[in-house]
Amino acid sequence: MYAKCGCLRDAREVFDGMQGRDVVSWTSMISAYGMNGHGQNAVALFSRMQDSGLTPDPIAFVSILSACSHAGLLDEGQYCYKLMTEEYRLVPRLEHFACMVDLLGRAGRVDEAYNFIKKMPMEPNERIWGALLSACRVYSKMDVGLIAADHLFKLVPEQAGYYVLLSNIYAKAGRWKDVTTIRSIMKNRGIKKMPGVSNVEIDRLVHTFLAGDQSHPQSKEIYEALDVFVGKMKEVGYVPETHSALHDVEEEDKENHLAVHSEKLAIVFAIINTKPGTPIRITKNLRVCGDCHIAIKLISKIAEREIIVRDTNRFHHFKNGVCSCGDYCSSSRRKPIDNAERKSPASEQAIRWLVIAPQSQENLIIRSFV
Repeated sequence: MYAKCGCLRDAREVFDGMQGRDVVSWTSMISAYGMNGHGQNAVALFSRMQDSGLTPDPIAFVSILSACSHAGLLDEGQYCYKLMTEEYRLVPRLEHFACMVDLLGRAGRVDEAYNFIKKMPMEPNERIWGALLSACRVYSKMDVGLIAADHLFKLVPEQAGYYVLLSNIYAKAGRWKDVTTIRSIMKNRGIKKMPGVSNVEIDRLVHTFLAGDQSHPQSKEIYEALDVFVGKMKEVGYVPETHSALHDVEEEDKENHLAVHSEKLAIVFAIINTKPGTPIRITKNLRVCGDCHIAIKLISKIAEREIIVRDTNRFHHFKNGVCSCGDYCSSSRRKPIDNAERKSPASEQAIRWLVIAPQSQENLIIRSFV
């Protein structure tokens, strides 16, 4: 419970105070470190669990592999996977394969992750292809991304998030015509993108914000304070990461769109309604975009606050201009898109995507072909 509230110190205090610990107890604490960005601590605790004489079960290995993935600990993660399969003779499940694909993908080894999938002894599921597509978004691997997207649209054709991920890949490459095509497909299939929502609790009352939200009674104060913070951020070198605003519009319009993302509004609201030094806890239903990640780091330093943001994947602890993820999850790590890929379709030799063939008057199917 403490871990899922981002209170890692309290979680560890409870763990240390236990009279006896079983595999579940150790796994809970390892998972806590993993989701809060303390991969090295998770690895150390996993080693201590082994030294205590307990045998890790398959769930314990999911926790440690996930922790290594989120912290970018490629060597440690590969070692744990080898330990599981060779020393403990545990048969990997889909969850373990998903962790390994995520581990390789986050480390930039997208082709290796794809080859890993091809060698799996069972059919990959949505989580596995989703992890690969996410890595393709970060590192702009369009060829592999199209393959992953094709599998996802067959497995979960109504899941909006994967359409958005592929749209993001095209947008980063400046391929706005393809972005428009994907939006058209979503519209025709009745698929709607989930709006980003951020929540913050103050005095036992939860306040909810949408991007560009002006419905809050304190909206005027929030936007005035946000303008002040943006000004101070620019003074120390902040440049809006406009590729996070995936719209075919002018750069100034992109900056305006980014400035009013829901987490920024929630954070500024919390700052003006709490005492100096009070930690701020935000929960969001989507992942934190690259621009917000940069902005929140700067706000944490300017406002001298610790800001804890829980998105769909993990916790980000921002303090003194630094995030607990070490920027490993930031899209700024992505590989630059070369001009050839930006100007042409995935390339004449690679996979071409998005041919829409009418299956019936009610449906559309999406086909891939070489």
